[in-house]
Amino acid sequence: MVNFPEEQILKRMVVDNPWWSNGAIFDDFDTMKPRMFLQPFMELVTNLPNGRSIILLGPRRVGKTVMMFHSIKELLLRGVPQRKILYLSVDAPLYSGMTLEDMVEYLFKASKSDGCDEGYYIFFDEIQYLKNWETHLKVLCDRYRKIRFIASGSAAAALKMKSIESGAGRFTHFSLPPLLFCEYLTMVDATGLIAPTNVNWFGQTSPGYDAVDLASLNEKFIDYINFGGYPEVVASMQIRKNPGRYIKEDIVDKVLLKDLPGLYGINDTRDLYRLFIHIVFRSGEEFSYEDLSKESGIRKETIRKYIDYLESAFLIKILHKIDENARRFQRVTTFKIYVTNPSVFAAVFSPLNQSDGAFNHLVETAVFCQFGGNDDVYYANWKKGRISGEVDFVRLGPLSQKPDRAVEIKWSDRYYKYPGELKSLLSFMQTNKLQRAVVTTVNDVGSHTMECGELQFVPTALYAYTKGIESVKISS
Repeated sequence: MVNFPEEQILKRMVVDNPWWSNGAIFDDFDTMKPRMFLQPFMELVTNLPNGRSIILLGPRRVGKTVMMFHSIKELLLRGVPQRKILYLSVDAPLYSGMTLEDMVEYLFKASKSDGCDEGYYIFFDEIQYLKNWETHLKVLCDRYRKIRFIASGSAAAALKMKSIESGAGRFTHFSLPPLLFCEYLTMVDATGLIAPTNVNWFGQTSPGYDAVDLASLNEKFIDYINFGGYPEVVASMQIRKNPGRYIKEDIVDKVLLKDLPGLYGINDTRDLYRLFIHIVFRSGEEFSYEDLSKESGIRKETIRKYIDYLESAFLIKILHKIDENARRFQRVTTFKIYVTNPSVFAAVFSPLNQSDGAFNHLVETAVFCQFGGNDDVYYANWKKGRISGEVDFVRLGPLSQKPDRAVEIKWSDRYYKYPGELKSLLSFMQTNKLQRAVVTTVNDVGSHTMECGELQFVPTALYAYTKGIESVKISS
């Protein structure tokens, strides 16, 4: 192993921390629009208790490094001394073979530290590239209790973290998802399509949002489904001409062919890759291990592991089922799977338009992606004799564990005209004495009072925007 000269290591650290000399982050990061999650993240960074560190998690290329630099800019604006903010990218070859403790000692030297650990912020980017990083970080938390450590990790780091307990009580997780629809509108300078207003929501007036130009908003929503999940895709028309090269090769392939095999010792990745592509094509549909095994020829035990790997890598999200009485199943045999970013479909296959068969499932996927990490959301599915039914999303109250919200995602105005055709939703409402439910549309807005309760109709794009804003607030 090459031992690089100390002078070279220190020089690299000075280059990577330009604010030590000029008080500013790199220009290219400075000009990028911040994620809406920056302020909730900063609240966590600046109020972190002693002896704890933050792990910023998320899929590849969703802007974790950029958010770290935007956090550094915020700290500078808040008056934190320039040389008390230290940044290091763990994957740089110069640091190969070092421990985190070594890296911190070099950072103190490079920044000409005053030797006091009070008030320091140390950022470790791409920490998953360091073997046994969680043990090293735990040691640092114990040794430098007054330093705030912030580390970022992509798929591999998140996977490993789920399987260890070394950081119990010391690591606070903050998840950064792919771009929400509300963030996408900000990045394409289209926030003027939405305006705050007071809305009539189930007979009560409350703060909300309305579409200024619904036709244009719907166009942006379709663009979001095809291209909207990754900041770099949104920002570059060149990448959007060939999203497959960027998303598939630089994101999906690296997770499936590098991160997961390296972490779990998968020698033959063909089955894993084939399973993921199958899930992408059917995002939003109901799956079972039995059917997946028959369709793919892969053993059920292997499929179980692969699905767990894919979910831990932020590529997919499982949605569990309840029955018509909102009861959860003791034995899980079927479930829905969504990709965590609808634009993966366009990258793997091709961009969709409204007439494509898979479009409705991608609309549902896009809405689901706005919910954040809400574990109280399920889908309802039941069959009694020849009668079956399904409701897209049901939220159970955290205390009552009874349905307090039901949502049907429709890219159609038909059901506003013929609400009686929503037989499954109406039956579920009646069975569970649920007084209200939401149905999305393309354009129509309004409500219908049915025998079992009230249906509120809202355009899908507007609903997706609102749910994204709620997710950002929940993370605060």
